[in-house]
Amino acid sequence: MTVADRVLPIFDMLERPDPLEEYFGDSADPANPLGDAAFLDADERGELLPAGERLLAAYALNAEFVPQRLGGRLAGLDRLGRLLRPVFSRDAALALGYGASNLVGAVNVWADGSGKQQRGLAHLLLGGGRVSAAYTDLATGNDVVRSAFSARRDGDQLLLNGRKEIINNLARAEAITVLARTGEEPGSRSHSLLLLDRAALPRDGYELLPRYRTAGVRAMYLGGMAFRDCAVPASSIVGEPGHALETILRAFQVTRAVLPSAALGGMDSALRTVAAFSATRRLYGRRVADLPHARAVLAGAFVDTLICDSLATTACRAVHVLPHQSAMYSAAVKYAVPLLLRDAVDDLAVVLGARSFLRSGPHAVFQKHLRDLPVAALVHAGGTVCQATMIPQLRSLSRTWLRAAAAGPELFGLDAPLPDLDLPGLSVIATGDDAVLATLWQLRDALPPDGTLRRLCDAFVAEIGELKGRCAALAPRDQGPLAGPGAFTIAHRYAMVLAAAACLGVWQHNRTHPDPFFRDDIWVVAALSRLARRIGRPTGAADLPDGVATEVFERYEHGRAFDLVGRAVSTTHRQFDHRMIGATR
Repeated sequence: MTVADRVLPIFDMLERPDPLEEYFGDSADPANPLGDAAFLDADERGELLPAGERLLAAYALNAEFVPQRLGGRLAGLDRLGRLLRPVFSRDAALALGYGASNLVGAVNVWADGSGKQQRGLAHLLLGGGRVSAAYTDLATGNDVVRSAFSARRDGDQLLLNGRKEIINNLARAEAITVLARTGEEPGSRSHSLLLLDRAALPRDGYELLPRYRTAGVRAMYLGGMAFRDCAVPASSIVGEPGHALETILRAFQVTRAVLPSAALGGMDSALRTVAAFSATRRLYGRRVADLPHARAVLAGAFVDTLICDSLATTACRAVHVLPHQSAMYSAAVKYAVPLLLRDAVDDLAVVLGARSFLRSGPHAVFQKHLRDLPVAALVHAGGTVCQATMIPQLRSLSRTWLRAAAAGPELFGLDAPLPDLDLPGLSVIATGDDAVLATLWQLRDALPPDGTLRRLCDAFVAEIGELKGRCAALAPRDQGPLAGPGAFTIAHRYAMVLAAAACLGVWQHNRTHPDPFFRDDIWVVAALSRLARRIGRPTGAADLPDGVATEVFERYEHGRAFDLVGRAVSTTHRQFDHRMIGATR
């Protein structure tokens, strides 16, 4: 049975908002208890909006993070990313605190936990509970091999010692997945993953540390715990002792693909806010929407959103379709999407001008997304860590460039069937052909030689040839954690080329999209042009045809999402929504 056997095709109900979108209601309505005004007030207080948490509990959002075999609704990862976008569009802190934290903490258990551990965690989440993931130590950060937090064997128990800090939802979670040193030998076999029941921890064995406050995502509950000879059962270990790093590297492929896709909800809200301003504000006797510079900025942000959606959706589907290559793709998307979104929202701030800093008024939600996006991007590994993940895989993967076969509609088709998720079957390092990148040279050969899209493909194929040579010349010291700046530059350029290949694949394999804008090549030409400029490749192509800006304002006026699907956004409440909001857990 495939994922598509259990999920309606995404193009079947474009005229109606996603149910979760409808439950939140019109974000611009000041009377909406789940509108922008309510979330801004909660953000000012540094608190998660209670009505938002009650809504997600009533919707049973946690079921989306639990595999169907355990009673949940987790199916296609691309669907999960899109489903979470309405939450990110309202409040990244709510999305991270109620959604992302549970996904990050649980996926390790789905990947390698015992049947008992999986059933217990599924029961907790389906009952509305929370799980937090405590991987890093503050002193060593993402260099988890050097983590000093220890779990020392003492008979049939483990004694926990050390601190876990700056962990989302740690003080509010009923369960915690913890990375701990269980051996003194150097290397990857010295750490294990533990699943802890907060209620069962001896109260004299730990203490909660003060909450950390942040400039962005102010309502996120970042905290910590200090352990002192805290005894837990030896059966708390998830999987084989000493195998934690392999488990985490498999789990990261899920979260690094899904979370950037979900974060596009925040970008959608920022773009919609600036589109609304541009459509109503007048300067020099004209609407801002009619000024060439403003139109170009809005069009650029829209195209960058489509680039991010293409790359993130491809990476999510690759976890299902290309499990031996997705380790590279998930790291690339976690690096590239936050980078592109930060640049896009910074550009949009120029159009709003001083209004981009206002914390009250009709455009105040923009400054919230402006602050939140950079913080959200650092959650669960920043860009440099993801580049460092990519670098050791580049030389091997590059051997297949310019000769590998491209992936087909099962990877790029937005409503194509997906095989079931096989977490234990994921490779921790990419192997085999780079089937996403191959889209560039294979489609290039099928395009008319004098067309704009062919010239763009030529530029990227030439870039691949140069990157292939640079990867082959990497010295051994530049293929590991001590790599120099040149290796990081290669990783950056590879991520941009991969994004171009994803855009091309999505365009090629969705030619029956109900929206004529996506059947045309206008958007993919604009996307490849912008990506080519990011790596300094001259293409001779116009960056942003005016038809792209026209599409932005048509979507704004007709209330449609600024993504690859273009589903309607909510402008009203359903009566059922208010009963859900009033429910208690």
